[in-house]
Amino acid sequence: MEPRIKLWLECDGRVTLSDYRARLLLLVHETGSLAQAAAAMGLSYRRAWGKVRELEANLGIAVLESDVGGVGGGRSRLTPAGVDLIDRYARFAAAVAEAAGVLYAQHFGAVPGGGSGQCGEHVEPVADHAIHAPLNQG
Repeated sequence: MEPRIKLWLECDGRVTLSDYRARLLLLVHETGSLAQAAAAMGLSYRRAWGKVRELEANLGIAVLESDVGGVGGGRSRLTPAGVDLIDRYARFAAAVAEAAGVLYAQHFGAVPGGGSGQCGEHVEPVADHAIHAPLNQG
């Protein structure tokens, strides 16, 4: 077993940033193209553009600038605020993953990714363990 975390940030109940959205922005930054970023993620251009607009509306800042296409096609790039946003998110996500690994080792007594691959091999019963919250609050 090893920990996996699905991470996202919200503001007033609206998703402002997630791994999915950060990856889209990072691909735009790397390729200079929203269309190429969308294709790399298996998204339609319309869906990718919708995600960017939603992200900008929820954050209240512009994260993407685009030049209209011509002979050579258009170009998209992150705004300085967009670059800062994905940089901070990447650092935050890495810190959360590291903390999850430490907590996993504390609670399950194993280092993530170690062992023979048997899912339960590192799960040892704790004699005085008691669940402090009800499992079913039905």
